[in-house]
Amino acid sequence: MLKRTSAGSHRYRGHRANSFQPVDINELVELRARQRTFHGAYIRTALGNMGYSLTILRLFDRRFYRIGLLFAILGGALFILAFLRARHSQHDFADYDKEDTRDETVIQTVGQEGKRIFGRPFITAGWIIIGVSLVVAAVEIGLLVLILEL
Repeated sequence: MLKRTSAGSHRYRGHRANSFQPVDINELVELRARQRTFHGAYIRTALGNMGYSLTILRLFDRRFYRIGLLFAILGGALFILAFLRARHSQHDFADYDKEDTRDETVIQTVGQEGKRIFGRPFITAGWIIIGVSLVVAAVEIGLLVLILEL
């Protein structure tokens, strides 16, 4: 079960997160895949936007500086959302500390019968997706306005 210390750290099979050792290679591969997919993608997107903003700021003249700044703001906002998503994903492998009120039935696809389940079932971080959608929509509207002003 998930036991919290006074510092609020998560426990994984009774170990603190920093001293957790996977049982076998399959668990290690699953842990890496979840990290790479569920919160690594947000960081890669933020880095891509920062690189795009630097390209605009370095290659184009002063008229495009606001567009480059807009993409830098988008990259910064995505970094913040990536940090929040990474904090949310700490729960993926954590032990359970109390009975969950949600329906725990996992819909298994073909080929998953009798397979080992790693951690909790994946649940989409809906509020992060809404946040990313709002940030990107605001930047796109701002980009349209800036382009029409050129």
